[in-house]
Amino acid sequence: MSNAATAKAAQRLAALGNDTRLEVFRLLVKAGKDGLTVGDIGEHVGLAPSTLSHHLAALVDAGLVAQQKRGRSIINTADFEAMNGLLIFLTDECCQGVTAPSISAETA
Repeated sequence: MSNAATAKAAQRLAALGNDTRLEVFRLLVKAGKDGLTVGDIGEHVGLAPSTLSHHLAALVDAGLVAQQKRGRSIINTADFEAMNGLLIFLTDECCQGVTAPSISAETA
């Protein structure tokens, strides 16, 4: 894996490493391609708009959430391609035969 791919994955995992952001992201995954407005998300997770905006900004910056203006509303959707890319990054080298270092006589 390239350093850029590792850095992007780390940024995405860090964004999801917050309880509130993980809850918001999972809610958007459940909502599917139709997404939700900030108000709808706030109602589901019980957050004030200003606090929610901070968390959404982190998810948008990490590339996990896309925002699109529809009329007077901003619709937030999970970026499924980014999510799947993160899952592929985490599992891409699964079971490739890395062996554990031998136990030396000093530690035995």
